[in-house]
This record gives sequence, structure tokens and C-alpha cells, in this order.
Amino acid sequence: MDKLSGKDIRTLKISAVGVAAIIIFVFGSKWIDHWSSARRSLEQVKAKLELIDVDKTKQAGLMSIVPVIEMPQKEETQVILFRNKLNEQLKKAGVSSEPLQVLPGSKTPRAGYKMVRLKCNAKCRLTQVLDLLAGLNENPYLVGIEEMRLRCDQQRPQEVEMELTVATFAK
Repeated sequence: MDKLSGKDIRTLKISAVGVAAIIIFVFGSKWIDHWSSARRSLEQVKAKLELIDVDKTKQAGLMSIVPVIEMPQKEETQVILFRNKLNEQLKKAGVSSEPLQVLPGSKTPRAGYKMVRLKCNAKCRLTQVLDLLAGLNENPYLVGIEEMRLRCDQQRPQEVEMELTVATFAK
């Protein structure tokens, strides 16, 4: 084994290259299969994300439509928060009202929450009433409008008397 001929060395080199090629082929084909399956999986996930992904402007538009709702708190706290926010909205719409009256509420049997109602009596213009109604969905404590009555003044037709009853939930 001391002396290898040129032919032997060439045979060993070709054999080494052949063994390396076989090893590269075996592990390379496994790696390529894994890589292609990972790419397919990535494409599927990207396709799912495209279905879920909402355009930012569309999402902002949807969020502006959906009202923000706060979780009900204890009755005393909820009445104060609701009254303050409603007074703020009345002022913003330019409606001057009598002090808000808290009406007795009823407890809902399934949810365990009590419905608290506030009654508002005011004299204002019809445009102010419409501004108030348009802004009520911004009130995070408002559950709904229970009752609304408008009476037109005979002497001043642009002025209306409004009776508005709104509701919220409290613990």
C-alpha cells in the first residue's frame, strides 16, 4: 500500500467523488422535499391570511360604525357615569334640558344585570335633536333608547319639546 499507481489514485478520487455525489443526492433530495413542502405550507398559510386580512381603511370604517361599550358597573357608579356622559352629549348637541331623572329599573333574570333608565325633558330645535341622536352611539354606557316623544310648539314651530328615555345596564 506504499505505492499507489496513478490509475489507483484516479480510481480512489473517482470513487470518493461518487460516494460524495451519492451522499449529496440522498440528503439533498430529502432536503429539497422538505423545502418544497415547507414552501407549499407557507403558500397555504399566506392564502388563509389573505382571506382573513382586512384592508386598514375598511377596518377603520367598520370600527367607526361599531359602538364602544363599557362593561356594567355597580348601579351607583354606572348611573353617575351614564348621567355625566349623557349630559356631555346634550351640551355637545346644544340641547338644554331639565335635570335628568333616574327611573326605577328592573333586574333581568338571565344575565343578572339591572336596567337603569334616565329620562330627559328638554326644549330644543329639531336639528339639535337629530344631532343628539346621531351622537348617542358614542356613549359607551348606552344600551338603547326606550322612549322618545317630540311635541311641536304651536307658537314657535321650529322648537320642539322632547321627552327621551335612555337605558343602561348596571350590576
